Amino acid sequence: MTGMRIKGLFLGLLLALGACTGKPDGVEPVRGFDATRYLGVWYEVMRLDHSFERDLTRVSATYTARPDGSIGVLNRGYDPKNCRWKDAEGRAVFQGPPDVGSLSVTFFWPFAGGYHVIALDQEEYQWALVSGPSRSYLWILARRANLDPAIRAGLVDKARGLGFPVGELILVDHAEKPAGC
Repeated sequence: MTGMRIKGLFLGLLLALGACTGKPDGVEPVRGFDATRYLGVWYEVMRLDHSFERDLTRVSATYTARPDGSIGVLNRGYDPKNCRWKDAEGRAVFQGPPDVGSLSVTFFWPFAGGYHVIALDQEEYQWALVSGPSRSYLWILARRANLDPAIRAGLVDKARGLGFPVGELILVDHAEKPAGC
């Protein structure tokens, strides 16, 4: 391979990786974000389906402060087909000012994904609407596995207004006893 081709390939890879941390057009992360209040356990209430969480139930994310100023991420879900828990550990860093809910999350270096808090209960930090780098990624999170249906409906309406395919949202099962295990 010529030097020019290698440089082009490297530049293309960098551009592709950078695009993964972006946000969908017209979607803005919340301002006045407080990472300290966001720390702790969040339950996945609804999500758009994607391969890395497909068929998982009882999904949660735990965010912790790290000594270097980044945020530790532990995603956990139950695989009822194989009767076992699956965990993924990552690290999140702010993409800009720390009072804007826009982060970059890495589970497998050097690959990072955008994590954009686009709606948040800024009084109590009890629910959040989170987008990935495109409209193919959307999560409704809450501090409890069951979110008030009226709040959930309001978040779905907001996502619909932002152009997300809300008809494809999955309600995450949080039953304590998975069938067949």
